[in-house]
Amino acid sequence: MKRSGVLLLCLCLLGAAGCSDDGPTNPSNLPIVMTASLSPSNEVPAIASPENTGFGNVQITFNVTRDSTGAITAGTADFLFQLTGFPSSTTIIAAHIHPGAAGVNGGVIVSTGIVAANPVTQTNGVMTFSVSNVAVPTATLQSIVNNPAGFYFNVHSPTNPGGVARGQLNRTL
Repeated sequence: MKRSGVLLLCLCLLGAAGCSDDGPTNPSNLPIVMTASLSPSNEVPAIASPENTGFGNVQITFNVTRDSTGAITAGTADFLFQLTGFPSSTTIIAAHIHPGAAGVNGGVIVSTGIVAANPVTQTNGVMTFSVSNVAVPTATLQSIVNNPAGFYFNVHSPTNPGGVARGQLNRTL
């Protein structure tokens, strides 16, 4: 858990280091960053052995465009997640954002594009995945920004196709 947390902290710091105070910026178009701690115990229902030992983190950066009133008019998402502690046979065959408060399941609204034909596998006990520029419908993006806790991110395995690790979104930037 500490390794994953340190990775996300470093990524956030690197992102902040790229900002400059040298001139004016348009804060309305700055990225919006969400994170979630992923755990099998957060799934509904909670995951049983053998895949209940893993954990991880996700960082989702929404790159938004806003109009002069500040309303979001377009956006994309960049995803980065890291998982560890799962059995060596575990692979990730899907990863998505869903609507739903803690304890409530919802349908897929934003997919990372991971599919069973091209799963995320482990290297030295760690599964890492990143993808950029995923289109997000404007209304969906606005809903997530308005109420991050009403949405969750989860990853799916062949053993647990309904989801193996889940976390509610939390806005960090």
